[in-house]
Amino acid sequence: MNRVREISAAIGRITATPLLVRGGVFLCALLSLVVAYPVRALDARAVGLLAIVALVPAVAPRRSWPTVVILAAVAAWVVATGWYGQRVELWRLFALAALLYLTHSLAALAAVLSYDAVVAPEAVARWISRALGVVLAAAVLAVPLLGVEGRWGDRSLVAALLGGLALAVLAATLLGWLLRRR
Repeated sequence: MNRVREISAAIGRITATPLLVRGGVFLCALLSLVVAYPVRALDARAVGLLAIVALVPAVAPRRSWPTVVILAAVAAWVVATGWYGQRVELWRLFALAALLYLTHSLAALAAVLSYDAVVAPEAVARWISRALGVVLAAAVLAVPLLGVEGRWGDRSLVAALLGGLALAVLAATLLGWLLRRR
C-alpha cells in the first residue's frame, strides 16, 4: 500500500520538461523503428508492437533499453535490406541514422533528468540544437560521398567507405582540436 502511495505522489510531482524529453525519446525511437522495419511486413499490429518497444527507453532511459532499441532498429534495417530485399534508399538511411542519434542523445538527457526536475527551456533547447547540428553536419559531410556512387563500378562502395572513414577521422580531429583550444 505504501508503494502505491509513493507512486501516486511521484506522478503528482512530474514536471513538463522531463516529460517532453521522454516524449522525444519515444517519438525518435518509434520513428527509427518504423523507418528501419521492412515495408512489406509493416501492419497495424507491427506498429503497435514497435510503439511498445519504443516506449520502454522513454520510461527507463537510465538502463540499457535505449541501446536495445537502437540495436533492434539496426537489426530491422539489416533484415529489411538483406532478407526482404528492400532497396537501400538514401533518404531512409539518413533518416534512420539521424533518428538513432537523436534517440541516443535524448535518452542521455532524459537519464540525467529526474521526473520532477525543474529545467530551464533554454538548456533543453541548446541540447536539442546541438544534436540537430550534429545531424546536419553529418548530412553535409556525407553529400560528397554521394557523388562517388556508381562512378567506379564495384569500387564505388570501397571509395565511399574510405571517404567516410577519412571524413570521420577529420571530424574527430577537428572536434578534438576545438576542445583543446578552449
